Amino acid sequence: MTVLVWIETEGGKAKPTSWEAVGAGKLIADGFGVGVTAVVLGENAAGVAQEALKFGASSALACDDPTLTTYRFEAYAPILSKLVADRSPKALVAVATAAGRELAAAVAADTDSAILSEVVELSVTDGQVVATRPVYAGKLLSQAASTGEGTVCVTIRARAFKAPAEGAASGSVETIPAVLAEDSIRTKVVSFEAEAGTVNLTDAAIIISGGRGMANNPKDAPAGVENAEIWKAQDAFANVLQPLADVLGGAIGASRAAVDAGYISYAHQVGQTGKTVSPDLYIACAISGAIQHQAGMRTSKVIVAINKDAEAPIFKMARYGLVGDVFQIVPALTAELKARLGK
Repeated sequence: MTVLVWIETEGGKAKPTSWEAVGAGKLIADGFGVGVTAVVLGENAAGVAQEALKFGASSALACDDPTLTTYRFEAYAPILSKLVADRSPKALVAVATAAGRELAAAVAADTDSAILSEVVELSVTDGQVVATRPVYAGKLLSQAASTGEGTVCVTIRARAFKAPAEGAASGSVETIPAVLAEDSIRTKVVSFEAEAGTVNLTDAAIIISGGRGMANNPKDAPAGVENAEIWKAQDAFANVLQPLADVLGGAIGASRAAVDAGYISYAHQVGQTGKTVSPDLYIACAISGAIQHQAGMRTSKVIVAINKDAEAPIFKMARYGLVGDVFQIVPALTAELKARLGK
């Protein structure tokens, strides 16, 4: 018996949140008195599997078949389904990324297993996996438990669980075969094209977000600019918020209102129709805090709100609130942090 943890990779390297999945898997494994087995598929699988042992996996399974070099659902899902069917693990754990969600769902369907999704807390009680997950756009937390003796598939929300500390590797790596040959896989990856303006908000420990109020930038737009409002907002994101993000090592987020107004790209949107994030620190600048936005960031560990409207809803969920002008507070905060951090 074991708990399987799928380690998501990209370009032969593990995504950082995958180690959080190992931590979540260990919570389940400790409850049942079993070990954690990391499953690594694709380029450099053996190397990543060794790394997984350093992050607390007791064993690892690796497959670097050419069919797995780039992620394709058709190639990956049959391997995980076969592992669950053949080995009957207590659980299969993955981070709730786009790939993790579809793989967990496919395995649950293929093997007639239970599934618990978007989990933020885990425990084992009376031989059952008990999960806490947000519902109703994050307004409530619901507890659900697996029933029966079979495997339960679990997807965890990124940054909801602590990754184990890296240590000395102990355990073995077993090589497993692919299930489908290339001729049996319809999907073909022809090429990749990098998208400009993307940002990895899901993995960010610190996020500084701006709202529609960024257009209140006091700086005058240059003569001849077609839309002064958009120019002012874009300048504020680049020259007011970005320096603060650089000092703190954070990422830039935005409200839906700012994205819809054309101030910043959709890749930065936090909220019900954007990214759901759980950073250690979330600084909301000139964001009123509509329910749609709260749904995407309410699980942040520390929320700081900066807004000139003292009645803004964002203050109700903030641990620290500053009522005032973003364009005075943020530059002053950036300067002070630079001085204290020696940057």
